Amino acid sequence: MIKKDLYKFGAVLLILFSLVVGFLNEVPRLPILNESIRNLYFHVPMWFVLMFQMSVSLYYALRYLSNYNLQDDIKSVSAAQVGFFFSIPGILTGMLWAKSTWGTYWTFADPKLNGVAMAILVYAAYFILRSSVDDEIKRAKLSGVYNVFAYVMMMVFLMILPRLTDSLHPGNGGNPAFSQYDLNNNMRVVFYPAVLGWILLSWWLFELKIRIKNIHNKLSEYDE
Repeated sequence: MIKKDLYKFGAVLLILFSLVVGFLNEVPRLPILNESIRNLYFHVPMWFVLMFQMSVSLYYALRYLSNYNLQDDIKSVSAAQVGFFFSIPGILTGMLWAKSTWGTYWTFADPKLNGVAMAILVYAAYFILRSSVDDEIKRAKLSGVYNVFAYVMMMVFLMILPRLTDSLHPGNGGNPAFSQYDLNNNMRVVFYPAVLGWILLSWWLFELKIRIKNIHNKLSEYDE
């Protein structure tokens, strides 16, 4: 049991490490960014978690479409819910960073911001679709097919389109990525543990969501 829960301790320790060291260690002194560059430890890991959990959701959606095991549908929607949840702090930390560096919380001139909004709306439609279908088999099939579409659209909006046009975000539209000019060793020693810590935490939440859904389903069976 202890071995099974080791990743939970790892998640807590890595996140605490990134929080404490992230605010105390030295960072590059760059124009405009200044101390706001520390937001890299919090903002970017949220999007790593989003893409990780949506990839997990896609995997189980494809598994359901191949074997029609409802447990795979439960895992698929649980992962999507966790990923969607982490998109909220991802957007909020991004808005705060934008205000500090660009002077506004949101600008429609940046394709990655627009892409994020579109990707979130696509997955919001996924949850609306699920809630509109009562039959669990039909709901699982429709959700599985839509999940494939949603994942492809997310990758297009977040990873492809921003790289084809001008963007204020580092690493997009000719704007160099952090790793190319300012993600020094002081930042790497915090950034990578932060990414891993938040991903591990998201997996913990993913497992909790599955347990809750299974308990809810059993209680529903008893009521019937």
